[in-house]
Amino acid sequence: MDTAPDILLYAALGGILPAIFWLWCWLHEDRHPEPRAVLLSVFVCGMVAVPVAGLLQKAVGPMLSGKWPLIFAWAAIEEILKFLAAYLPALTRRYFDEPVDAMIYLITAALGFAALENTLFITSSLLHYSPIESLVTGNLRFIGASLLHVLTSGVVGAVIAIEFYKGRFKREVATVIGLILSTGLHAVFNFFIMDAQGTEVFRVFYGVWIAIVLLLIVFSRIKRISKPTFSPVVH
Repeated sequence: MDTAPDILLYAALGGILPAIFWLWCWLHEDRHPEPRAVLLSVFVCGMVAVPVAGLLQKAVGPMLSGKWPLIFAWAAIEEILKFLAAYLPALTRRYFDEPVDAMIYLITAALGFAALENTLFITSSLLHYSPIESLVTGNLRFIGASLLHVLTSGVVGAVIAIEFYKGRFKREVATVIGLILSTGLHAVFNFFIMDAQGTEVFRVFYGVWIAIVLLLIVFSRIKRISKPTFSPVVH
């Protein structure tokens, strides 16, 4: 039987390595790589957001009645905390100097969040189920939940990126709009996945995959956004 340290090691590898793989894939598309120290701090802040989210979700649970309000509130908590995980160490600093950076930092925070969340799920699974069942759980988390976090945070980053050169006020409005959109997507995913059985689970995941492909297209377009140039007025 595996010991507790072994279980924690397997869970950490199963939760963190896939997140690092996804992060590498996204960073590979960045033509102007961000400082590794800043990316690491954002990733770690994303991980720290997990227990904070758990505490807040537990606190608001008794205050709400009805399935939808609870699902929406829990989704909002996670999306706001992931945004703060990118905002505090990166989006307020000089390294945030081009539109695509918004997506890079938001996705990095999302993958940090997914890394610890997946580790906790796999730990629980290893403690209560067989290694095969745990492997299936880990794969489902890898395919579905990790990409969901990337998708929703990527949406926030994309909306901010589109408004990057349009002034601080418009960027702040874009941030609010992005958080509302991401919370809505997250809540819809949670609503359908909660009662999904068998092939229905994979249908939900297929929807996430399609949305990720669309996000990649948006990402490639945002990379081409350049600072507006103004020609002098000639009289």
